Amino acid sequence: MAFKVDEELFKKYWRVLKLARTPTRDEFQKIGLVAAAGIALIGLLGFIIYEVILLFP
Repeated sequence: MAFKVDEELFKKYWRVLKLARTPTRDEFQKIGLVAAAGIALIGLLGFIIYEVILLFP
């Protein structure tokens, strides 16, 4: 069974990979900060909903 590679699709992926680069330390820290803030916000929202449900059974 032969695996046929779509050449056009491969060229599109290759073009994107050539443009990609590793983020700088500052960019990485900003991304981490935003992700951590989002996780904390979702956790806080879940905790508030949990407490409200406990108060009003």
